[in-house]
Amino acid sequence: MATTPTDPMDDIDEDAAARGAVYATLAKAFEYPEESFHGAAADGTLEADLRACFDRTSLDVSVPSLTTDDDYETLAARYNDIFELGYSEYTDRTDGSLESEGPPVPLYESKYRPDHSWNDVNLDLSRAYSHYGLEIDQEERDNHDALTYELEFAGYLARREAAVGEDAAIARLDFHDRHLGHAAAGVADRLADEPGTDIYGGFGELLEAFVRADRNDLATRLEDQ
Repeated sequence: MATTPTDPMDDIDEDAAARGAVYATLAKAFEYPEESFHGAAADGTLEADLRACFDRTSLDVSVPSLTTDDDYETLAARYNDIFELGYSEYTDRTDGSLESEGPPVPLYESKYRPDHSWNDVNLDLSRAYSHYGLEIDQEERDNHDALTYELEFAGYLARREAAVGEDAAIARLDFHDRHLGHAAAGVADRLADEPGTDIYGGFGELLEAFVRADRNDLATRLEDQ
């Protein structure tokens, strides 16, 4: 009897792969914007691509408006104002006393975990990344609890689930509960309270909604097995 060769793509879980693509896009969204990112946000391609990804999942997540009228320089300045630049004010100019605060919306999980030390959060993340043979890019080194790294790791686990199977889904659920869920909720809450966020306000809404929906869907699926 003749057999038909198996297409390797038949073994790919398209739902999990699409979630991996959403995580990768969110990771880019919370990095300092490149001109290519700005172009996709300005012409609507970014929003359309994300909607297409969600159409390939079983998640009920609404994609907010993710277009911008900012030119590139304005978008970059907006990113700096929200996520990078702190606030400083002289409290007494006679002696040079200076009061400083961090950025309005820090992009680090430990900033939203007052019950956990910076060292404990980052050490646990380092172990999680190392377990899968992953390490921080030495040319762009940042703390392990940077939101972009956590989103990239969640995307990696989703893609691994798509290609390999359930073990990566179990790991992703644990990662949500131990780390990403806290970071996503903290960043989204701060963005909701911050004026003038433009496209980043939409990304904050999507971040919280998607992370929560992915986590709850994983919990339901895995508990039912």
